[in-house]
Amino acid sequence: MFSRRKKRKTRVEPRFEDRGGRKSAADFSVTAADRAAPPPARKRKPSSKKPGAKAASGARRKPAARGSSGGRRRTSGRGFVRGFVYWSFIACIWGGVALAGIIAWYGAQLPSASAWAVPDRPPNVKIVAVDGTLVTNRGATGGAAVGLHEMSPYIPKAVIAIEDRRYFSHFGVDPIGLARAMARNVMAGGLVQGGSTLTQQLAKNLFLTPERTVGRKVQEVLLALWLEHEYSKEQILELYLNRVYFGSGSYGVEAAARRYFGKSARDVSLPEAALLAGLLKAPSRLSPNRNPERAESRAQVVLSVMREQGLVSDTEMTAALASPAARANRYWSGAHHYVADAVMEELPQLIGEVRQDVIVDTTVDLYLQTAGETAIRAAIAEHGAERDVSQGALVAIDPAGAVRAMVGGVDYAASQFDRASQAKRQPGSAFKPFVYLAALEAGALPSSVRNDTPVRFGNWAPENYRGKYHGPVTLETALSRSLNSVAAQLIMESGAGTVVRTAQKMGIASPLKANASLSLGTSEVTLYELTSAYVPFASGGYRADPHLIRRVTTMEGEVLYERKDSRSRVLAPDLAGMMNQMMSQTVRAGTARAARFDHPAAGKTGTTQNARDAWFVGYTAHLVTGVWFGNDDGKPMKNVTGGTLPAEAWRDFMVAAHQGVAIADLPGYMPFNVIPKPRPEGFPFGPGRRPSAPVDGGTPLASDRSPPSGAVARDRVALPPPDRTITSSTGAPRPQTDVGVSQGEAGTVLDVILGQ
Repeated sequence: MFSRRKKRKTRVEPRFEDRGGRKSAADFSVTAADRAAPPPARKRKPSSKKPGAKAASGARRKPAARGSSGGRRRTSGRGFVRGFVYWSFIACIWGGVALAGIIAWYGAQLPSASAWAVPDRPPNVKIVAVDGTLVTNRGATGGAAVGLHEMSPYIPKAVIAIEDRRYFSHFGVDPIGLARAMARNVMAGGLVQGGSTLTQQLAKNLFLTPERTVGRKVQEVLLALWLEHEYSKEQILELYLNRVYFGSGSYGVEAAARRYFGKSARDVSLPEAALLAGLLKAPSRLSPNRNPERAESRAQVVLSVMREQGLVSDTEMTAALASPAARANRYWSGAHHYVADAVMEELPQLIGEVRQDVIVDTTVDLYLQTAGETAIRAAIAEHGAERDVSQGALVAIDPAGAVRAMVGGVDYAASQFDRASQAKRQPGSAFKPFVYLAALEAGALPSSVRNDTPVRFGNWAPENYRGKYHGPVTLETALSRSLNSVAAQLIMESGAGTVVRTAQKMGIASPLKANASLSLGTSEVTLYELTSAYVPFASGGYRADPHLIRRVTTMEGEVLYERKDSRSRVLAPDLAGMMNQMMSQTVRAGTARAARFDHPAAGKTGTTQNARDAWFVGYTAHLVTGVWFGNDDGKPMKNVTGGTLPAEAWRDFMVAAHQGVAIADLPGYMPFNVIPKPRPEGFPFGPGRRPSAPVDGGTPLASDRSPPSGAVARDRVALPPPDRTITSSTGAPRPQTDVGVSQGEAGTVLDVILGQ
């Protein structure tokens, strides 16, 4: 090896001068001799190829030398691919790091996973009628929860088909569906399809706000993965179907089925299930109540998707398309919602805050509820325009105090104000029974006589309807004809304070002004309390507080509240009998003749000044019913009195309510001795006596407008100024006491009525 190094040629250094020793610019050029000598080639085996072959080989290499730029291009392309792969890999690494950081950041804002739990569903209040029939559901969700295997099988099929077709195969997040949604949104230039699975939607509904941000989406994915880990697919689907929003205030399939079809989710048909599933995309825009055509079009899309996925057969789809879902009547228009409002207002007072699903058993009879609603609506529909009346209300209470029907207005959807239990109005002459009852308690009888003549008490001079007077009349006749002058005399005899106490013990709860004008019903009351105050007449003298709720239980049957039957006697049987005698004459031949039907009935009409309010409260031995008509703004009605629309609607309702009910006489009895006791001269106060305390005249705003038979027109009633003391000065001869009373004993009630 060393010998070969010695034989190596010495390096020839470049020279920068010419042969004459002069330097020149050309001397910087490099010649072949200036180049370093190449290393000696390794020895090769002798080639068997001929010299000609070498030449040929060299000739073949020349074209390759000419194409060397193409080789460089191929090398360059491979380098680009290698670089792209490399940098893509780097980008993926850093992207993964960034994604992990984002997930960690937003995940850290969630509570610890060990504390995650599905929140309790807001409690539902199931309100049922006296026979167990559902009245309605109340609560944040609007319906009870239904098990997955209890609801119609078409519902989960339809929802999965249109919302998440790979629900049973993904792990909470659907990458394929997400990629497809992203592609469609990019192509459409906007959000046209969501990529959230049912699990993600449930996570959003349970835990998150509806805002659309990256952070919320990340949290949604994390929570969806947690749900999939903690619950089975069936459990997640059941949670979803019982909590998702279907529009119109309904959360969950049960509430939606009740809202749109008037039936339980257990009974939903295929076309109805398709309509419900179609609502999930846009509950408000696709609501069948607002856009029935859009809702049905969307339902057909759902049916097509179900058929494509083999979830329904051709026969089922054809039948569903041929018979689209039939919608129920407007959900919120029913009068039973007035009952539900009253129940929800009273419920916390009975059981405290509602923290779990409960069942409220009410006293309402849905048949009577519907009959009452029909009677009020029919009267308004037939006479509303011509008589300028727009609203009505009805309350029906049985002798035990159970509210059987309550209609708070013509249409709950248009107005949720309950005119039955919330509106305070002047009752007019419908208040007079309490004035007459106070007189009976003081010793008067139905046959007692008062002089129906113009009277004056201080500056107050009450007048009869159309100014017609009848001279000496019995109290029975005076009440049946609603004579104002006699009622005014009676309240002066008994005292306004006594009348107030009498009305209160009967059930009137509103404040009453103790003045003479109270005899004409100038203090405001609700229809609910006025009707309940007539109950002792129908029950034979027993007062039972009106009530809607009988019992409250949990879904498991635990009793949270149960009403105890408690009644107290407020009237002696003979007083109840005498009042029934007098008020039955009102129906037979008085101002309430329009209320007559084939059951013994009694009651009293009432009409306020200028016909702003018209009332009739009447009863049989089975039911007490009050009816009111008027306008919310107090606008006067035309040709409406208590004996017209209210009495007619009362009769229509009571005829329906007494179908199949045995005829029964009104309770109570008449005393055999009806001879009135003699009274001292100068009755009611005796010689030289005056009321022990001054009576506040107030400003009466109402007078009875129920016309007596044969009445003639006269100017309006003169009213006293406010805050004036009323003294007993009739300005006319004092009425004779007990004129025309038979001295014999009446053997029967009929004998007394006929004056025999």
